Amino acid sequence: MSDTPSCPIVVTGLGAVSPFGWGLGPLWDGLRAGLAAIGPFDRFDHSGHRTHVAAQVDTSAELERARGKRRRLSLADRFAVAAAREAVAHAAIDLGRCGDRTGVYFGTSTGGMFETEVYLEALFAAMAGRGKPPTTRLIASQQNNGPGDAVARDLGIGGPVQTVSAACASGAMAIGDALRAVRRGEVDVAIAGGADSLCRLTYAGFNALRAVDARACRPFRGERAGLSLGEGAAVLVLETLDRALARGAQPVAIVAGEAATCDAHHMTAPHPEGMGAAEAIRGALADARLAPSEIDFVNAHGTGTPLNDAAECAALIAVFGDRVPGLPVTSTKALVGHLLGTAGALEALATILCLQKGEVHPMPDDGTADPAIRLRLVLGRPQPLARARHALSTNLAFGGANAALVFTHHGVEDRAH
Repeated sequence: MSDTPSCPIVVTGLGAVSPFGWGLGPLWDGLRAGLAAIGPFDRFDHSGHRTHVAAQVDTSAELERARGKRRRLSLADRFAVAAAREAVAHAAIDLGRCGDRTGVYFGTSTGGMFETEVYLEALFAAMAGRGKPPTTRLIASQQNNGPGDAVARDLGIGGPVQTVSAACASGAMAIGDALRAVRRGEVDVAIAGGADSLCRLTYAGFNALRAVDARACRPFRGERAGLSLGEGAAVLVLETLDRALARGAQPVAIVAGEAATCDAHHMTAPHPEGMGAAEAIRGALADARLAPSEIDFVNAHGTGTPLNDAAECAALIAVFGDRVPGLPVTSTKALVGHLLGTAGALEALATILCLQKGEVHPMPDDGTADPAIRLRLVLGRPQPLARARHALSTNLAFGGANAALVFTHHGVEDRAH
């Protein structure tokens, strides 16, 4: 938890690449419709696995446009660059005037792993006499810091570039790092977010764990049987409110609070009582100087796995108590799948869009209720908010990593300041 500054830190730009399409417009339209972009996919051969669905980004047109140095970028890098360009354009900010006072804070889980897999497949084929050796261009951006570095190069950013790789909490933690950096005056502007692409490694790994649903995931529902994997990128532009107003920018939201914890419990399973997640939520609320009663809705981690959803429900009950039956809860993963290291960033962006629009995006009304999940789920259609002031976004990751972010509508005066 960071010391709260005298001036709020605001979001002035948003950018996204999602299974609904390239840009904010397709993302919000898809979220609001409440129909999952999860289904058959063809990124790689998955015939040998027990499940055959994912949330894939349509890359056909984008890849045709890729020329020159962009051909050295991984798919995750390209997602990151596209989202960052949209966010910077949305913020109407001239990064050239910021010099080395702009930083990049990015989360990812696998970076350019997909291209490495393509390279190895071609290499093994060549060694067996079935084709030519592949070009090493395929592994030029294999490392996890690839997406953040690609954004810095593309935008000409000379400040710090930091990569967070803490599994499914990476994107949220990257935004937390960016918030602290701007608060402390380490940078004037922060480009924060995450990017990941589908790859064989994660698809095979989660299938081996039997953590993937054969259908589109159903967070918090009675028949839930696992997660659905997805891909994409999301980027937020952060700066102080004073700086934003001085240059005539219109804030999108306030990043009011953040916190991170660790369950210190198990490599893959969450703490059954959600203790670490509850502490992260409490920490983010304290950082935002808000009481639980002031949160208007929650965008939950909501993977659709039996244990994770139960633990997160326990955490929300521990923090919000008697408010839980009336507190709207949604899960962006029900629509776009689990974007791994990018999940926290895309879900933070979705949370901000809900605050902006004054309504919570729904999850598909699929399946029956789980009597053990005492949450007010937003199902089938958007839920208008009588008030849209403060929202919470949570992420729980392998290794017990937990992250929570609190966002405030830009029109709400922050009484802490």
